[in-house]
Amino acid sequence: DSTLAVHNGEREGRPRVSDCLTTPVCMTSTYWFKDTAELIAYQEGDYGSFEYGRYGNPTSRACEEKIRLLEGGEDCLLSASGMNTAVCMLLALVPAGGHIVTTTDCYRRTRQFVQTFMPKMGISCTVLDPSDYDGLEKALNEHDVSLYFSESPTNPYLRCVDVERISNLCKPKGCLVCIDGTFATPINSRALDFGADLVIHSASKYFGGHNDVLAGCIVGNKEAVGKVRNFHNIMGGVIDPHAAYLVLRGLKTLSLRVARHNENAQRLAERLEQHPKIDRVHYPGLKSHPDHDVAVKYMKGFGGVVSFEIKGDLWATAKFIDSCELPYIAPSLGGVESLIEQPTVVSYWDQGAEKRAEIGIKDNLVRMSCGIEDYEDIEADILQALEQIPQL
Repeated sequence: DSTLAVHNGEREGRPRVSDCLTTPVCMTSTYWFKDTAELIAYQEGDYGSFEYGRYGNPTSRACEEKIRLLEGGEDCLLSASGMNTAVCMLLALVPAGGHIVTTTDCYRRTRQFVQTFMPKMGISCTVLDPSDYDGLEKALNEHDVSLYFSESPTNPYLRCVDVERISNLCKPKGCLVCIDGTFATPINSRALDFGADLVIHSASKYFGGHNDVLAGCIVGNKEAVGKVRNFHNIMGGVIDPHAAYLVLRGLKTLSLRVARHNENAQRLAERLEQHPKIDRVHYPGLKSHPDHDVAVKYMKGFGGVVSFEIKGDLWATAKFIDSCELPYIAPSLGGVESLIEQPTVVSYWDQGAEKRAEIGIKDNLVRMSCGIEDYEDIEADILQALEQIPQL
């Protein structure tokens, strides 16, 4: 009975799945071969298979192909998280004793890896303001730079980099350009079209779109992605097939959702800029943003995240956050629900005021990820919460 239970209905012929409307979730850790000749054909590249689950999966591959086409790249690799993607990319492409260039405004965990782990491999780093192109040229002349890596827009101040200018500086020096496009998505901006070699995403954000999956991806130059894939095959960090399916499903409505995210964030940024209790709004769609001209050059829409500074201290800002009723107080972004956070508390509470000031995180800074709710409801809630802050 056990033998029948294990093998019946599968070994001698499985149900046809190619006519399923949705891509099947292939929950397998390994792949089988009918005989040694087929296995040898696979080893020599004449038979398509993944051999083992760490090297690929049909569900994941379908998702990778969709992302590749959206970004206009040559190859794509999906992994278990955005940080896994970033770490694998850095370790695969930067040699021991190498040098990278990155920017000041970025995700904390990326900065943490670059500044605390990579030096253990003798890898040094030049950290520049996103608009310091003279500094980039100087670094390229003084160091053997393997990689330029920046978000665009960045987190949390939404700085935007001139990808074409950066690529023109880096390419003659043999330096790869990798852009983290999480905040943009390929719906708003495709860095590969302007000379970037690679784009990475936290696919947990807009790609998944529903705050229910962790995933990351890298897309672009086939040779470079291949090097990352080979390293990823060793390290693991493999995405679960069901998680890959959730990203795949989310991608189908990406353009519809991003259009609403863009609209809600743009309207909110414009409204907040006129509010007496707001000191400053950071949003690339505003003419007041330092990189507005760059954003206009590269972006069709400016994304769903708005950062702004309350006129008040840490606790006045916390009062505003606590008074909001529609957005959830939570990290992350890009989902259908609006999320709001005070970076000082969510991401940098352990740093202390002096360290936070050193890296540019202000106690009165708020980051809001606008969801796809009706704009009027978002605005009404933010305005009523601002009313709860005592007038200075």
